[in-house]
Order: sequence, then C-alpha cells, then structure tokens
Amino acid sequence: MKSVIKALYMSFGMFCTVPLPKFWDDSSAKHMMAWLPAVGIVVGAAWWGAAELVVFCGLHQALAAAVLTLVPFIMAGFIHLDGYMDTSDAVLSRRPLDEKLRILKDPHTGAFAVIMIAMLFVLQFASLCAIVERSGAVILLVIIPVLSRCGSAISILSIKLLSGEGYAFLFRPAKAAPHRIMTVLLALCAFAFAWLMAGLPGVIVSAAVVVSYAAAMLCALISFKFKGVSGDLAGFSLVISEMCGLIALAVV
Repeated sequence: MKSVIKALYMSFGMFCTVPLPKFWDDSSAKHMMAWLPAVGIVVGAAWWGAAELVVFCGLHQALAAAVLTLVPFIMAGFIHLDGYMDTSDAVLSRRPLDEKLRILKDPHTGAFAVIMIAMLFVLQFASLCAIVERSGAVILLVIIPVLSRCGSAISILSIKLLSGEGYAFLFRPAKAAPHRIMTVLLALCAFAFAWLMAGLPGVIVSAAVVVSYAAAMLCALISFKFKGVSGDLAGFSLVISEMCGLIALAVV
C-alpha cells in the first residue's frame, strides 16, 4: 500500500503541476499509470473551474478562450505537448524508421512540430470560443482530460513498448491486468458522469475523445511500423484526443 501511495505523489509530480512533495522510487513507478486518470480529474476540475470563473467575470469571449486554451497545458507542465511536438516531427518527416526514431529523440524543434502546434492552438481556441459562448456545456471539460489519460494509461500498460523507452518500461508492472481493469472502469465512470451531466451530447464528446485517441495512436504506430508505443506517442495521442473532444463539445 505504501508503494501505491508513493506512486500517487510520483504521478502528480511527473504529470501535473499541482504542488505535492516530489520524489522518485523505481519500485513504486509500476503503479504510476494507475493514477494517471486521477491526474486527469484534477486537470479537468481546474479546466472547468477556470471556465466557470472566466464566464462569471464576464471576460471577452476571445480572451476567455485564450486563457482556457492554456489551462490544461499549464496544469500538465507541458509534458504531453512536448510528446505531441516530437511525434509530429517524426511521423510527418516521412523518413525511414531509423531516422524517425532519431527525430523522436532529438531535443530540437522541427518545422512540422511548429506547424502542428499552430494548428492545435487554432482549433482549440476556436472550439473554446464556441464553448464559452454557450457556457452551459463547460462541465464536460472535466471529462476530457480523464478519458485522454485513461487512453494513455491503457496504451502504456497494454501495447508493446518502443525499445529504449526506459521510463515507460518502469511504468508497466509484471502483472498489469488489475491496472488495466481499474483504468477501464474509471473510463466507464467518466462516460456515466458525462451522460448524467449532459445526456447524449456528453456521451458524444466522451466517445470523440476515446475514438480519436485510438485513431491517433494507430496512426503513430503504423508510421513506426508497430515497433511499439512510447511516452511521446502516448502524449501525442492524448493531445489529439483532447483537441477532438473540444471540437465535439463545440459542435454538439
């Protein structure tokens, strides 16, 4: 039990900017993915709270959307955005596999990463403009980060890992089935919450997050010829899924 509690602090320390004690214990890292959806709950709650606050304060629609575009990235310490940019550079390079893997690990920012980050911010900003205008739908902002992180947890716990992914190997326990089951149950709870809060639109938004996560991960894996998943690929899929969830929320 002590190891599981340590993993909670470690998961928040790595994937969230909430000020909790930070330390590292390799033996506890195997439980970190089980806590990733809990990080999503905190990020989602902060996102929803910020949305309610900007609406209550009567901020200009564009300014409110700009603030809300940044909130989830700030809450996550930009860690998933880094994976999104690295993977965008590698996947869109259309180079041989070895070159893609080199680009994935390259700390420098390429042109494709810049293009993709611009597209991401434009789409999220436009979606949030529409969401803020309707204001009643903002409760579903709680669900989007939870489901995206459920997807990342399942990916790291289930798919073959890309060679050289030291951290990712630490995150997968020898017996990962209980962690997978718990993550799926949390995802189902998120769907149920979305249904209770918003009915069919809530289910549509939730489904958009899950389906787009799977599609983004499949696209990345096909590009890497199914050599395995990495933290960067999981972050790429997470960011794509949250963007698609926002687009769905703006439309329904």
